[in-house]
Amino acid sequence: MPLILLLVAGFFLAALLYASVGFGGGSTYAALLAIAGTDHRVLPLIALACNIVVVAGATVRFARAGITPWNGALALTALAAPAAFVGGLISIEREAFLFLLGASLVLTALTMLIPVREETGEGARSQWTKAMPFAAAPIGFLAGLVGIGGGVFLAPLLHLTRWHGAREIAATASFFILINSAFGLVGQLLKNGPAMFAGAMVEALPLLLAVVVGGQIGSLMAVRVLPARWIRWLTAALVLVVGVRLLAGV
Repeated sequence: MPLILLLVAGFFLAALLYASVGFGGGSTYAALLAIAGTDHRVLPLIALACNIVVVAGATVRFARAGITPWNGALALTALAAPAAFVGGLISIEREAFLFLLGASLVLTALTMLIPVREETGEGARSQWTKAMPFAAAPIGFLAGLVGIGGGVFLAPLLHLTRWHGAREIAATASFFILINSAFGLVGQLLKNGPAMFAGAMVEALPLLLAVVVGGQIGSLMAVRVLPARWIRWLTAALVLVVGVRLLAGV
């Protein structure tokens, strides 16, 4: 089977699964492209563009369903987005890129396996919940640096602090990824130039179409199908698999 068809299938499945937990799938897109031998400078451009396509639909679905806690989501994103732009401007070597992304994802997945209560409300929340905005900027910077949306870094912290219920966290992560990806992509574009970006988008057109379809199906599953606890477990499993795969390729 031609490589492009394998990539299209992989991107479709990744978008479907990640959108079902409120993520864009940027880390998996980057991993698949790295395995295919794509220039590491191009990886963030394609991954972030696909992120935007996937989470735009997911963000709309979560909002229409009345799930997104807008006050908290806007506060976190307002602090993270400028940092994501700065991170996107910084150049990083291929080996450092894959190691940093892979290690971050593995640690993130492990934190999500720590049992937490699912109750919502003030009585169920951790004392660290109010400190969450201070973590937004570092998360945004790291996300911009490695070319992803940052939801996989944010969501575990939100779960650990019992910031909201699982569905609200998925909705917040989706919006967070959308805005961070846009800011990070602008930084990457300024760093690499419009010519590289245009070339990457032409080559990635079949992949973008694949994530449009997969993302819509996945976000619909998140709103109407999956139980809340499954969202958490599936998130941890996806992030762990991707992180280990990236580290194995360094």
